[in-house]
Formats: sequence, C-alpha cells, structure tokens
Amino acid sequence: MAIIETQDLTYTYSGAAKPSITDVSMRIEQGEFTLITGPSGCGKTTLCRCFNGLIPHFYQGELKGKILTNGLNVAEHPTHELAKHVGLVFQNPENQLFALSVEKDVAFGLENLGVPRQEMRRRVDEAMKITETYDLRDRPPHELSGGQQQRVAIASVLAMQPEVIVLDEPTSFLDPLSAKKIFEVIYNLNRTMAITVILVEHRLDLTAKYASHIIVMNEGKVALDGNPHEVLRSQDALLIGIGVPKATRLFELLSMDGVNLSGTIPLSSEEMTTMLKEVLTHR
Repeated sequence: MAIIETQDLTYTYSGAAKPSITDVSMRIEQGEFTLITGPSGCGKTTLCRCFNGLIPHFYQGELKGKILTNGLNVAEHPTHELAKHVGLVFQNPENQLFALSVEKDVAFGLENLGVPRQEMRRRVDEAMKITETYDLRDRPPHELSGGQQQRVAIASVLAMQPEVIVLDEPTSFLDPLSAKKIFEVIYNLNRTMAITVILVEHRLDLTAKYASHIIVMNEGKVALDGNPHEVLRSQDALLIGIGVPKATRLFELLSMDGVNLSGTIPLSSEEMTTMLKEVLTHR
C-alpha cells in the first residue's frame, strides 16, 4: 500500500520563472526506507514540503497534479491534520527547537494537539528514550551539540507518532561520525517500529546501505526510481552526477577488470570488505 503518492505533480514558487518540480509521479510504500537524492537544486526539498502540506498551504505558488498522504489529498486537508501522519525534520535543528528545555520541545506538538497529560508524558518519555535524549531532558537545546540537537528534533517528531518521518538532509551540519549515529537512529526507527522513513541526502556512502528504495531526481524530475542496488550501479546514476557509493563503483571497476565478485552489489565499505574476504578465502 502506498503511504505517499504523487501524480503528475508540478509546483512553481510564487515569482519563479520555472517550476521547481515537474510531472513528478512516484509511490512510497508503507514501511519503506526511501532515500531521495540528486544534484543541488533538483527539487528534493520542494518535494518534501509537499508530503506534509507545507506546499500548498504555507508556501505561495502554483500547484498542479495530486499528492496523497495516507490516502488524504494534501491540497484538501490542513497542515495540523497532516502533521498527525507526516513529521518533518528540518536540515538545521535550530529552526525546530526553541523551548527552554529538551522535554518542553519534545512535548510542544502534543500540547498543540491537546493530547491528555498522562498520554503526553508517556509519549515524550518514550521518544526521548528511543533517541537517547532522555538524560538531556532538562537541558536547554541551545547548549547541546549539533548531533544532540538533531536527535531532539527527531524525538519531537517521533512523539507525534506519525506513520511517516521525512528528513531533509538532517546531518548537513554534522561531521561523518555524528551523522552516522543519526542515520543509525533513523534506521532503527524504520526497522523496529515500522515507521516509513523518507530521507533526503547526498552522502550516499553513509546512507545507501539503509535504504530499501531510492529516488534520484534531476532538474525537477524523477530520473531514476527503484532498488538501490540496481539504481546506483546504472550508468545513468553516474551521468547525473550523484555521489555513487565508492564500494559500488569499486565493484563495477573490478568486474570490468575480470574479477569475479558474486553476491549482491555492495552499497557500503563494510559490504565490500565482506565480499572481498570471501573472494580471497576461496582462492
């Protein structure tokens, strides 16, 4: 079942000379970990704003086509209703955190929805424990590190218990090690809680191994859509200029040189290392 679906979606921001996205038709199934990538300016962020109703309800512009979120036509439902189904984690957590303590930030959305106090307490505690921010609950968010702030931002969305979490380059301000920790939190949410994850990211070396579905955008359109192992080994992916994982590229180069590597195409250095060890063991 598609939890997010777009049909011939075109959107032009007010005052823009051309559409940001054009004729985008795609399906994201419930429980998937979908990675959306593509060159800078290809429309990834605009597409994410459509999923939770920021487009067309907040941003001014012209929308054509249809967006369905959990069966709801986004254009016909207000953002506060859509927020129950889709949570958005921003690129910069400082844009999302503003309360005097972590706990108050995580509870903010639930307070706006009028969730009963006992239920709110349970959800907030659970979200902070899952994201390993419970020990930070009394700390002011502005005193935290970038990685801690991003985990708090994820907790604030998680407390709303949405079916879908959309993350728009959530680690762009973080070093690779901090980013890896964030991606592991996201992956665990997808694997253990069956939350549909939509991650916009260009660092495929760090993220491709988690994805079950990848969408590559280029010039406002969906250029490639499918299984990450197949999409990322395609010549089209290289021509578009996305950062194909080094392990995937190495697999292709070794295969071209006649090295017989069996098994699934690797998406990470760990998968490539395992594959090479097996080759060397059987020689």
